[in-house]
Amino acid sequence: MEPFTRLGGIAAALPAANIDTDVIMPKQFLKGIDRSGLARGLFHDLRFDGAGRERPDFVLNRPETRGARFLVTGPNFGCGSSREHAVWGLAQYGIRALIGPSFAGIFFDNCARNGLLAIALPGAEALALAERVRAAPGLGIAVDLERQEIALPERTIRFEIEPARRRALLDGRDAIGQTLEQAEEIRRFERRHLAASPWLA
Repeated sequence: MEPFTRLGGIAAALPAANIDTDVIMPKQFLKGIDRSGLARGLFHDLRFDGAGRERPDFVLNRPETRGARFLVTGPNFGCGSSREHAVWGLAQYGIRALIGPSFAGIFFDNCARNGLLAIALPGAEALALAERVRAAPGLGIAVDLERQEIALPERTIRFEIEPARRRALLDGRDAIGQTLEQAEEIRRFERRHLAASPWLA
């Protein structure tokens, strides 16, 4: 995973409630045997019409917010099925952080496992941020995970994050990487266990 420390970029607002994983990554993009091409599938039915043309009014298609790195979402973002493709598509598109009032549980965990920072703010704070971003298309912000701050031009918003999740994102370590940090201790356990139970070898 790519480490997340402090990143700046354009923010886009998609504050509708209950945007589910089928909207984020429609089912027709789940057929591949690898993760390629998922950026195209991201919000496909919102980004493109039936003929495959971009819908100019969708927020990620507008010139000011095209290539946004941060997405300000509504409550319960990522609900529905547990498809990890939704997170992969967001990451492939270039989204590095989601900011909203709440996220579906499995989706929230999938974000952490794939290096996508999901920041849950109190409802009023999240709503105010969404309105600020919508009122200023192309607004640039910075997200500082070390300081746990979102920097807007006029103010800074503090956010909370579970320490273990924060550390893994800062270091760019997924679950396998975190396990491998304990590799020598695991090998010592294996040696002791096999010495005590030689019939297992």
